[in-house]
Amino acid sequence: MTESIHLSRRTVVTALGAATVVALPAWPQTARAADGTAAAAPNGPVLDSHPATEPSGTHVRDVGGTNVVFQYGRVLPAFDGWRTHEPTRDYLSLDKRWRFRFDPADQGLGETWQSPHHDDRAWDLIDVPAAWDLLNTPGFGSQTAPFGQGTAFSDGYAWYRTTVEVPASWRARHVRIAFLAAGYSAEVWLDGKHLGKHEGANSPFALPVAGALRPGTRQTIAVRVFRRASYTDYTASAPQPVTDDHELPYKPVDHWPYAGLTRSAWIEAVPQVTVAKLLVAAANGRLTAHAVVENHGDSDFDGRITLDPGRGSGGRPTVVAARIAARSAGVVRVVVRIPGAPRWSPAAPHTLTARATLTAGRKSSGPRVDTLSTVYGVRELGIADAQLRLNDKPLFLKGLNWHEETAEHGRAMTPAEYDRELGHLTTLGANFVRNCVYNRHPYVYDWADAHGVLVMDDIDTMWLNTAQEKLQTERYGLARALALTMAWNQHNHPSVILWGLQNESEIDADGAPVYRAWLADLKAAVKSVDLTARPVTWASNTSNDPAFDLADVIGFNEYFGYFYGKDADLGPTLDAVHAKYPGKPILITENGTWSVAGTHGPATTQGTEEWQAAGFTAHWAQVTARSAFVAGFTYWVLKDYKERAGYNQDYNGISVMGLLTFAEERPKLVYDAFRTAVVPGGE
Repeated sequence: MTESIHLSRRTVVTALGAATVVALPAWPQTARAADGTAAAAPNGPVLDSHPATEPSGTHVRDVGGTNVVFQYGRVLPAFDGWRTHEPTRDYLSLDKRWRFRFDPADQGLGETWQSPHHDDRAWDLIDVPAAWDLLNTPGFGSQTAPFGQGTAFSDGYAWYRTTVEVPASWRARHVRIAFLAAGYSAEVWLDGKHLGKHEGANSPFALPVAGALRPGTRQTIAVRVFRRASYTDYTASAPQPVTDDHELPYKPVDHWPYAGLTRSAWIEAVPQVTVAKLLVAAANGRLTAHAVVENHGDSDFDGRITLDPGRGSGGRPTVVAARIAARSAGVVRVVVRIPGAPRWSPAAPHTLTARATLTAGRKSSGPRVDTLSTVYGVRELGIADAQLRLNDKPLFLKGLNWHEETAEHGRAMTPAEYDRELGHLTTLGANFVRNCVYNRHPYVYDWADAHGVLVMDDIDTMWLNTAQEKLQTERYGLARALALTMAWNQHNHPSVILWGLQNESEIDADGAPVYRAWLADLKAAVKSVDLTARPVTWASNTSNDPAFDLADVIGFNEYFGYFYGKDADLGPTLDAVHAKYPGKPILITENGTWSVAGTHGPATTQGTEEWQAAGFTAHWAQVTARSAFVAGFTYWVLKDYKERAGYNQDYNGISVMGLLTFAEERPKLVYDAFRTAVVPGGE
């Protein structure tokens, strides 16, 4: 199949018809908004512009019976280049010091700051990765520093510029620029040519540079990053929120919206015929791999894929044909027996590495064209008798919510910081972490695979109102794009066991048709690309959610004894939910209280460390007494965290609901209460 297929840029999940290959979809020369300008209220904060649908053109296409995710007219590739360099590929790191300039008046475009000829010698410097919040905000991590000062409150547009020497050998390569994150949105130019725009602060993206690349020359990369202001005045007693119906989240929420190029970036040059993605599923002694191959060349490709299941699997490399028409994408499916592969579990987190090797010609010994490897684990995950089951055993989740940030680096955390923070999970005896409420750096999923910590992955769909749910479902499609990319990017990780669809969003009346349609759309998105059929859930704001019939695992946040009711109300509530949905496991996705570190007193006095610890103990006891149908408990939250919401400003915007303090990471009494809590059977 070689004819062009022109798709609407509206994201879709429905299959487009099975085919051995599909033509790479056409992508417009520019992905800018229709008017190309920003909007602003009179004398108010700048708002970003938006096209008719989310700007990356994320959609699913059925390729030979496998649903494949496309962005920017290409297969959404694997993002392992931040740590794994394939021998058939070239990599050019962009993790370095860039030129940087704030653009509060939105003058950069008009003054052609994207041009390679623009003189940026007077600009400031900033490291990539980094959050511009920490560029000049003394006392960011202190509870006593004044709130509302420093670059942590610089919003609107800012520009990044750097130059790179493009190797002459890249003339026959397919080249893309990859970013692991840019908060909140980013537009990218290469030598003044607009490559595309991305929206969503915590999901990776890769922009193809065909037409803009000039191998053998020095070229300029310019990135314009945008962050919406949270409030019109951060120091006002009653701050007025700034909202944008298209963005996710669309209004201020209670975690910090770190800005800038907050994770690694690099340029990757791959062969014209390349393995863009390797999807694997391993269970019951078999490894099933779907190698997604793109042919960017003008000639049909006739070759072989060899799949090696990896040392320790007990399996042998298997060779299958790979025939990909010019300018098309195809999927090569390979099934390998792995009789010696150990199972992955929290108690024994065995991982293996599979490698796909693409060779030219009709013999497997033909010249090597490309390789792509992936880490995987063998495990069986399912639901039976109202229980989550892993490897045929009941699974109870002792979990923590966790925000990805440190006082020193914000969301641009270092590997040492990840190791220190995530190490608390194992010290605490936790076997589960909820990525509230956004995708994490790939390091986190790798860490969880290696340390046997189970993961509920989340996207940025927090606190939406009905109007935004309807807009996302029927027109803009950003929520769907985030769900698709979450499932696609984290697919192979054995630690990821739950897809989270939303957090505490509004439920409309009269049967909740808007809310249900939105959740059904997100569920269909993740199910369309997940070969392993992981369960879906979400963090509802009520135990009486009218869409719980759509969930595989019932998840809700509860704050009995804190925001409402009594601690003892939890048990009867769990019993009532179980009676209504007797076959579904229940997961407490959030529960917690607060304490100011060092404040002590009776366990009945709010704000004391004793009160916080007693609250946890009371809820844990009620949950574990019902482990026959409650799948687990997820405490809010591992560590105190920063927020721009209009409360906790007396503490410099630090929420004090953690087991640990924010900057010093000092344990409170609840830390030991959680550590000594006993899991009722299972793993």
